[in-house]
Order: sequence, then structure tokens, then C-alpha cells
Amino acid sequence: MVAKRKIPIRTCVGCRERKEKKTLIRLVKKEEEIEIDPTGKKAGRGVYLCPRQECINKLNLKNLSQALRVEVKEEELKRLKEVLGNYVKSQGKEVNDAQNKSL
Repeated sequence: MVAKRKIPIRTCVGCRERKEKKTLIRLVKKEEEIEIDPTGKKAGRGVYLCPRQECINKLNLKNLSQALRVEVKEEELKRLKEVLGNYVKSQGKEVNDAQNKSL
């Protein structure tokens, strides 16, 4: 009998819902900058976020700083929210709650 492969589950730092890793956007702290990791394989401390504008808007300094284990500055958070909004729109990844049920 072939063993079934376990599906990785991660928690969105915005809405705190647990979802499949492949449905989320990974952010990684790389040296002094937070960037989007489309491959999910970049080195560094990573956090996950739903590809929804509501979750991007819910990002705050406390949650992001705690998840990445570094101090995130206000300017960096503002830039990150803008970049994420553009990324989600350009990728056509934004989904609504009816399509993306939590586990």
C-alpha cells in the first residue's frame, strides 16, 4: 500500500486561518528587507499570507514583527502592503472566501 503524502498546512499572518501552503503567499525576511517568495524556497524566516486584500489590510507591525522575529518599521510595512496588493492583482491570485475555505 502506498502512503499518502501529507499536505503542508500554514497559518495566514493576516486572518490567522490555517490553509494549504500552496494557496498562500510566502513572505521572507532577507537581510534587511521583506520580500515575496513566489517559489517558497528562498532562505530566511518566512511567513504566509492569504492572497486576499482583506488579509493584506490586516497585516500590522506587531503580528508581522512577531512572526518574522525582527522589528518591522512602519515605512517597510506600508511598502510591503503596496507591493503585495500589486502582486496579487498581477498574478490574478485574489480569491474570495467562497472559493478558499479554511481547513
